[in-house]
Amino acid sequence: MPEPIVPSREVLNQIAALPLSQRPLIICDVDEVVLHLIRHMETYLQGQGLRFLTADYRLTGNIARQDEQTPLAADTVRRHIQAFFDAENHRQDLVEGANHALLALSAAWDVVFLTNLPGAHNKPVRERLLASYGLSFPVVTNSGPKGGAVAALSAGRPDPVVFIDDSPANHSSVNASLPSAIQIQFIADDRFRARLSQQDHIDLVTGDWHQTASFIEGMLR
Repeated sequence: MPEPIVPSREVLNQIAALPLSQRPLIICDVDEVVLHLIRHMETYLQGQGLRFLTADYRLTGNIARQDEQTPLAADTVRRHIQAFFDAENHRQDLVEGANHALLALSAAWDVVFLTNLPGAHNKPVRERLLASYGLSFPVVTNSGPKGGAVAALSAGRPDPVVFIDDSPANHSSVNASLPSAIQIQFIADDRFRARLSQQDHIDLVTGDWHQTASFIEGMLR
């Protein structure tokens, strides 16, 4: 099991700026959960002469040149991820039903977006795009495993706390830092979701926002 993560000072400062609340909390990822990522990244990769090797849920070790099987080096993948967000962050498509589900849930829950987003300049771009879809909830940008940020966001809050994210690594991190969290693994892309094996600490695996909203609404009944 991963060790509990200590969030960075930058993340803690963002969290400290949020209004205090005693409502239950939904901590929601953005990429491949609220905004499509994989479909946009595949288009970007094709334009660079690259491709995903498999539908395994990872980027490092899973991107190669179109005519090769050898994955790109990790630092090259990181550069492409930065370039992708710089080029596409302002126009990612909404995952169907995400806006309606989160807005309905916000009647009883606080919603905070917790997103791993490279480049500080990309945060306001993401906030504007989410607002254009009617989702003006606070955005906290993080780097690396999210367990520490989730624990900090939930400090002093009543249960339940719900964590929605696509990444197996982030879910493992949250399980180490806040094992009481309700964990929903949401992956919009059917191919990548189908390759997952549900871990014991995951309460729901889905790619459907109607199912997600119904699951969360049931917690307060």
